[in-house]
Order: sequence, then C-alpha cells, then structure tokens
Amino acid sequence: MNRAERIYRLHALLKEKPRSLLQMQQHLEVSRATVVRDLTYMKDFMGAPIEYDRPTNGYRYQSTSPKFELPGFWLNETELFALLASARLFEMVQPGLLTPYLGPLRARIRGLLAQSGHRASAVNERILLQPFATRTTNAERFGAVASALLEGHRIDIQYHGRQRNRVSTRTVHPQRLLRYRDNWYLAAHCDQAKELRIFSLDRIQRVKTHQEQALQCDATVLDRFLGASFGIFSGNAKAWAVLRFSAEAARWVADESWHPDQIGQWLLDGYELQIPYSDPRELLMDILKYGNDVEVAAPPELRRLVAERLQAAAARYCAPRLHREG
Repeated sequence: MNRAERIYRLHALLKEKPRSLLQMQQHLEVSRATVVRDLTYMKDFMGAPIEYDRPTNGYRYQSTSPKFELPGFWLNETELFALLASARLFEMVQPGLLTPYLGPLRARIRGLLAQSGHRASAVNERILLQPFATRTTNAERFGAVASALLEGHRIDIQYHGRQRNRVSTRTVHPQRLLRYRDNWYLAAHCDQAKELRIFSLDRIQRVKTHQEQALQCDATVLDRFLGASFGIFSGNAKAWAVLRFSAEAARWVADESWHPDQIGQWLLDGYELQIPYSDPRELLMDILKYGNDVEVAAPPELRRLVAERLQAAAARYCAPRLHREG
C-alpha cells in the first residue's frame, strides 16, 4: 500500500471517530513509525487539523475547525491509473488530434504515479486499441468545427460528398460531434438542405467560422434524428429489417446491440433480429458480411437488394479469369 492509499484510509478513519495509533497500525497493517510519518505529513503539508484526544487516547479532526477534505487532485493509485488510461483512450481515438490538450494532463499524472513508486508506462503497454478503417481527419479543421460547436457559431464548409462525388459549399449550424465506427461525423442543420444532415469530417476541405450564433435544434428532435434508425444514415425509420441468422452466427449476434430499439428472439434453428432503418446502404454491408449465415426475411425491397449484390458477387467468381501476359 503506497502513501496515497494510506492517507485515503487515515482520512476516512479520522472522520469517523478518534483512533489510537495501535488501531490505525492494525487497520493499515503498517508500523507505528509509518502511521506517525503519515499523520505528520497530513498536518504539515496538507493542513489537516489533526489533534490528540486524551480521554480516548486517540487522534481525530478538531471539531472546532472547518470540515477538512483531501485536496481535489489527491488521487489514489487506482484512480490515477484509471485517469491515465482514459487519457490514453482519448488520444487513440484520433492519433495526434487531441495530443496538445491531453499532453500536459498526462505528464502530471505520470509525475504523481512516479511519486507513489509505480510505472505509468504499464498503461501504454497493456491497454491497446486497434482502430479499423479509420479515415484521417485534419487536426486544424477538427479544432475549428469543435470550437464552433461549443461556442454556438455557424460555419461555412466546403464539402466533398462521397455519394455524388462533387464539392459543394454549405452554411451549417453545428449540433453534435459523433465518433462512429472509428470516424468523426458532424450533425448540423444545413441552410441549403433546410434540414438536419450528417457530414463526415474527413470530407470537409475548408471551414470558415462566423460570429453569428448558430440555430439550436430542439434536443428531442435532434435525438430522434440521430437515434431513430440504424447506422450513420440518420432520420426517421422508413422500414424494419427482419434478419434471421444461423445457429452459428447467433452466438455472436444475440449479444450485439445494433440499435437501441432492436427486437431479438431465439428461433429453433437460429436467431431473429429486427432493426429499424432509413437508408439501406450501411445495413447492406453489415448483412453481406455474414454471407450464407443470414437471410433477410423482410421487407421485400431489402431482400431484393441483398440478393442482387450476392448474385453480382457470385458472378465475379464464376466468370472465367482473363490472364494478362507481361
């Protein structure tokens, strides 16, 4: 047990009732000299109003002094490791994007851990993240969008959309930043579309911030827009997908959350999952990755789309390959 842990426990003991040195030794399982040193440290360096109570032959906080609490950043070892791990996780969300903000905090936590005799490097060695299909977001543009969002300003953006593969200029009112499947998105009200839209931050090419205040959407409307249907293609659900998985795939799918409103039930030969969706594109990708371990039972339109893609994929492998001669 390091000093931080001992002082936490001493503080709790002294708040309850007077304690003798022997009682504190037994509770902390340390020597008398260690208890005396810790009490002295608390009095001299932390300003703890500790006094000796002769009738009980114990130590306590002075009843005439203001209520004493440990300093706000006095953390025990477990809390320090948890805080350092959190900083590590935030940094890994987008390498380099948050480093300027987290660096000073991480340095201070490392120093506090060093004082307790523990290695901060253990966190970096043992907590690993493996981002998948991450798209690089420009740090300067991320900062501009985040600042406008937090300060409530509207922005002009130059946006290169993937679906139409063209660049457009939009005036948008930022509402939410989303981290979804290892990538950043902005939910904003778009003046051109006159409705809420989702923008992928890696496709924003330029940002201009205005001092005028942004429109603020009703929180209920915004939550519904972001959560009513499956995936990043938000908006009110237009249909429900009924997916039937094989018994083998069910061992994974039954424990997964695809959407807060999903309905799942076990079948004799597998598992059925019902999902609300507004746009089938992302849902199609998740269905197709299960191959012949899933069948779309409804709606017919979604079943047709999956069948067309499977047939097109099979055709690629059935057609004879043309060998080029070098």
